[in-house]
Amino acid sequence: MLFMRGNSQTFQAVVVGGGLVGKAAALALTQIGMRVALLAQPASSPAPGVRFDSRVYAFSSSSQAFLERLRVWQALDATRIAPVYDMRVFGDAQAELHFSAFQAAVPQLAWIIESSQVEQALDAALRFQPQLNWLDARAQALEVTSEHAVVTLDDGDTLSAALVIGADGAHSWVRAQTDATVKRRDYQQTGIVANFSLGKPHGETATQWFTGGEVVAMLPLAGDYGSLVWSAHTAHADELLSMSPEQFTAEVERITGERFGALECVTPPRGFPLALQTVDRLIAPRVALVGDAAHMIHPLAGQGMNLGLRDVVSLTETLAAKEAFRDIGDPILLRRYERSRREDIQRMMVATDGLHRLFALPGPIAKGIRNAGLALVGAQPQVKRWLVSHALG
Repeated sequence: MLFMRGNSQTFQAVVVGGGLVGKAAALALTQIGMRVALLAQPASSPAPGVRFDSRVYAFSSSSQAFLERLRVWQALDATRIAPVYDMRVFGDAQAELHFSAFQAAVPQLAWIIESSQVEQALDAALRFQPQLNWLDARAQALEVTSEHAVVTLDDGDTLSAALVIGADGAHSWVRAQTDATVKRRDYQQTGIVANFSLGKPHGETATQWFTGGEVVAMLPLAGDYGSLVWSAHTAHADELLSMSPEQFTAEVERITGERFGALECVTPPRGFPLALQTVDRLIAPRVALVGDAAHMIHPLAGQGMNLGLRDVVSLTETLAAKEAFRDIGDPILLRRYERSRREDIQRMMVATDGLHRLFALPGPIAKGIRNAGLALVGAQPQVKRWLVSHALG
């Protein structure tokens, strides 16, 4: 990998955005032989004394297979990977829904991994790609013609490419340079994440509670540790985040029914706003959007990262299969990518938003209906297998 700065450089693709999705996109494109520029910052090192990254993701089987093809999965520290063999979902009455990898005849339901572990492995893989120029720089302007796109950097240098990929998050700069229409609905909730040492083993089980319109999940980490994801109403979240570590831990013990015994908070809680965000188009002339730049969903199903990685897989496969006479910014190719992603994205948005709406409805009638629904699904093995197959990607 070259760290070069010149007045003008030419590439086949420029990837803007340095999260997991952007770096995976840059790596995937270089591995199919493209010359790529990546505008991103390297992964930050963990703070001294911090054992776990508070950002964790549930990687589906399809995401695991993709990272394996990139030769990133094999480089991960196996002692920091936690498989999920079971998932238990509790309604806000007595209903319970149990998903089992054994019953679904799959090796595992998901893998729980810290974001920093995957990002550092991606960084290491990117450093060995001779086709990649990695620039720690910001894009300042985008000019698109029929022949190429030109990205101007903050220092005045320019990058010319057939395609620009926006992987720069929910507030995407790349998307803002196009005429895409964004619709955003604030859930009036904050996602709170923190990691805990558990007094009782998690048993490789992810546990989730729906309570009072909020969603609380405890995901298994390697060893006797767990990662909390609490989607709380904004006012309640502010109250939780203002608590002392001891008060917050006691509240988590209460809301989880002391299922994990005595807890010890090992990474301080932090919050981020939750919203549903849709984009009317994933493409523009010589531009393709992936990840949060293309869609945002509620985290209650833990599928946001998997959805973004499936964007990258689809885009890479579309470009790799192009006819010899087309360049990778050809509008016909980009429309193929967009069509390939619409159904998956729409299905996941409807499912997560529908669940959120269902459990946010007040009143005893709504509570009875949704808990009866959970019980009904729990009694239908074929339905549960179908849900697992879709969650696995």
